[in-house]
Amino acid sequence: MANPLPYADAAPARPRSRTGAAAAFAVGPDDPRYAFLVGRGINRRLTTKPAVVYTPAGTEQVRRAVAAALADGQRIAVRSGGHCIEALVDNADVAALIDLSRLRQVTWDPVHRAFSVGGGALLRDVYRELFLGHGVAVPGGTCPTVGVGGYVLGGGFGARSRRHGLVVDHLYGVEVVVTDGAGRVRRVVATRDTDDPHHDLWWAHTGAGGGSFGVVTRFLFRSPDASGADPSRALPRPAARSLVATVRWPWETLTEPAFTRLVTNYGAWHAEHSGVDTPFADLNSSLVLSCRAAGQVTLVCEIHGDGAEQMLDSYLSAVTAGLTVPHTRDVRSLPWLDAVYAELYTTMSPIFNRYKGKGAYLRRPYDAEQIAIAYRYLSDPAYTGRAAINLLAYGGAINAVDPAATAVAQRDSILKSYVGTAWSAADPDEQHLTWLRHFYRDLHAATGGVPMPSSATDGSYINYPDTDLANPVWNSSGVPWHALYFKGNYARLQQIKARYDPADRFRHPLSVQLPGQSEDQA
Repeated sequence: MANPLPYADAAPARPRSRTGAAAAFAVGPDDPRYAFLVGRGINRRLTTKPAVVYTPAGTEQVRRAVAAALADGQRIAVRSGGHCIEALVDNADVAALIDLSRLRQVTWDPVHRAFSVGGGALLRDVYRELFLGHGVAVPGGTCPTVGVGGYVLGGGFGARSRRHGLVVDHLYGVEVVVTDGAGRVRRVVATRDTDDPHHDLWWAHTGAGGGSFGVVTRFLFRSPDASGADPSRALPRPAARSLVATVRWPWETLTEPAFTRLVTNYGAWHAEHSGVDTPFADLNSSLVLSCRAAGQVTLVCEIHGDGAEQMLDSYLSAVTAGLTVPHTRDVRSLPWLDAVYAELYTTMSPIFNRYKGKGAYLRRPYDAEQIAIAYRYLSDPAYTGRAAINLLAYGGAINAVDPAATAVAQRDSILKSYVGTAWSAADPDEQHLTWLRHFYRDLHAATGGVPMPSSATDGSYINYPDTDLANPVWNSSGVPWHALYFKGNYARLQQIKARYDPADRFRHPLSVQLPGQSEDQA
């Protein structure tokens, strides 16, 4: 279906400053709402003190906010859920923060025959409305407080992605507020329809991350194979119940041979069962290799569908084969929505709330040397932070999509890894940042300290943003940061940037650069 609203509004707003058309939803430092709005980010290591925070309630107000910020010459950043762990939003250079938390509507759009989701909605809002209203869901993530605004733009994966693909594989369109080189601000609706004149702008929002092209005010979701006007057939339907298993190994009894056996078993199973046609497509798994100070190593797996119990038993038997150290095992059957809200895979500590994280796509499991490095760092009794490697199930339907079909170029991995740490305000930030940087560099020492595209790894995930990848001290591979995130898709992203943000008004340390722009100009 061709896009019925392909072009910008005819009369774009151009207020002279925030005292004009955007004043009604502009919050300054003296406003009692300001402290809450600038402190919404989960990473307490990062702070921001913009001159103004805009709290728009709709697309027109977003357009006015962008126009006002540009008229005042202010650097713009956009916040959705507040889960960005790098200084892309909470940044000292930001003077105008556009907070999308009032844009949370989840409705059916009969014109586009797709679900319309506001750019400030949280995953829990989306799951609840889609499932209770229509019995469907996007194959999204497992942390219900994540905002869709950043999550979707980075590609988005979750517990059902091995069966149904990434979230962006079900993204039909985006409504975006963009600006041209003259400062004019307009609204554009871009879709995956190939005859849409803004099709490239849709493509750029399927994995390039946020903050590079404009402000997404609405996402439109409809699966590629969906047809007709029935909302209950527009997206995948979750199973009624999920079978969830949690296995824990306490560190005081976890020997290095046992640790090695566990990580080896886990990697071997996923190397064998991550193909497009895997019969285990309905199984999601997360092996959290927490450090000694955290107390335990945890495996969480979730499965549904026919034969779920037998498949779960087979999986757990394979992963725990040869392990004789003490552990606990808990298996529960939960209604699907309860499993989503249970935060099975992640929790946020109110004390250890200063974060740094790094990602990698794994084409093959960790080798013996990498496992030994992981054990050495994670078992260190002197380290007091809450560090972990999280090895997340990947593959299946994700890998059935061509690397150029969306901006997510990594389409043949078996696992995704997150290597991160958290610490309290009582500790110096640099102590933990340095520890993690060395850990990650040692893990990927064979490829210049980063997961460069190779037979073993395939770059990193932009939703695990890491500015160290742009620093030659920590990235000695010779591969630029953007090749680690976007690979061969980056040149196309730059051309789209030149068309929709030619003056580079939307930028941050890891945003898409204009063609010909050097690193020090970004």
